[in-house]
Amino acid sequence: MKTTAQLEQPSEQQGVALGPSPSTAACPVASVLHVINGEHYAGAERVQDLLAGALPGLGFRVGLACLKPDQFPAVRMYQEVPLYEVPMQGRLDLGPVWQLVSILRREGYGLVHAHTPRALMIAGLACLLTRVPLVYHVHSPAGRDSTRRWQNRINAAIERVFCRLASVLVAVSHSLGAQLVNEGVAAGKVVVVPNGVPRRTLRSERCESQPTWTLGTVALFRPRKGVEVLLEALAKLREAGLPVRLRAVGGFETFEYECEVQHLAERLGVADAIYWTGFTRDVDRELAQIDVLVLPSLFGEGLPMVVLEAMAAGVPVVASEIEGIGEVIRDGQNGLLTAPGDPAELARVLASLIRGESDWLSLRESALECHARRYSERAMAEGVAQVYRRVLGR
Repeated sequence: MKTTAQLEQPSEQQGVALGPSPSTAACPVASVLHVINGEHYAGAERVQDLLAGALPGLGFRVGLACLKPDQFPAVRMYQEVPLYEVPMQGRLDLGPVWQLVSILRREGYGLVHAHTPRALMIAGLACLLTRVPLVYHVHSPAGRDSTRRWQNRINAAIERVFCRLASVLVAVSHSLGAQLVNEGVAAGKVVVVPNGVPRRTLRSERCESQPTWTLGTVALFRPRKGVEVLLEALAKLREAGLPVRLRAVGGFETFEYECEVQHLAERLGVADAIYWTGFTRDVDRELAQIDVLVLPSLFGEGLPMVVLEAMAAGVPVVASEIEGIGEVIRDGQNGLLTAPGDPAELARVLASLIRGESDWLSLRESALECHARRYSERAMAEGVAQVYRRVLGR
């Protein structure tokens, strides 16, 4: 029995140009306004950025409305896409609703696409006032998105109330789609469109004579990402005499949390084996410098973009077996999976790769093939475009 609807994925090979065809470029099907947070440039923001670049080639004019204009406006790839700053002064500030109403009416947007519970609330009210249809993109489980229990409850409640205003809910994984249905959303209203990324710069094959293994992790570091588990696993690997170091790419959610993690690294005696790069837009450059991507998330993932980016670059992935990730990574085939929150098992799995018990090259080749077949930028954009056409009756 089906619980979620899944869009058929296009079969085009990744790398095909996404430029507009003469018919769709001259006569866009509709103008779509994406309502986003914008405080960070993490997974959901990268999805929005990629869609902003790809959807015009499929016949949709795109605009962006930013509720927390911080990092996203400055670092987004497609600066030519219109961006409207409608900042919220607090979680309950509804002022941006009226600004969105004005933008929708003035610019003629025929569809709104919201990407977070906060954006859903503001966009939903604006759509209610203008009768513009709404699509909601579910990137992670709202009730388990962070370690802040009350914030999770508030976000889940907002999502539960305002998702009723959406014509379609786009889930990035089957597990998220099933969760929405279990929470009472009609199965016919949920469509699964997996995240996708462009083909990356291919990492060169690993030289067998290279003694040191460089582990890499890429994230907006916060408690649910499990970086503490990775540091403990790193300490165990070094205690076993294995030549490893860690390249940690990304910023921290708070300064306080950064201090906690740095102190843990000192206590474990691995601080000298870690290079903290901070935030970067050049993910390709970072992937080229690591041998394996490690994502030790504890919970709360939808379909992490960095897993797909690593696969597209030919970098094997070791990740926690939690919702979303297990739909992409097949243990022992195109990556390796571990139990979340278990540093001993994570160290064991990484050791099997370092010692050659798991074949690095085989994992790499399978990951490249899987990305090209199922998780390309083109496939994601086509899936979202099909949702738009369904909502607009075209």
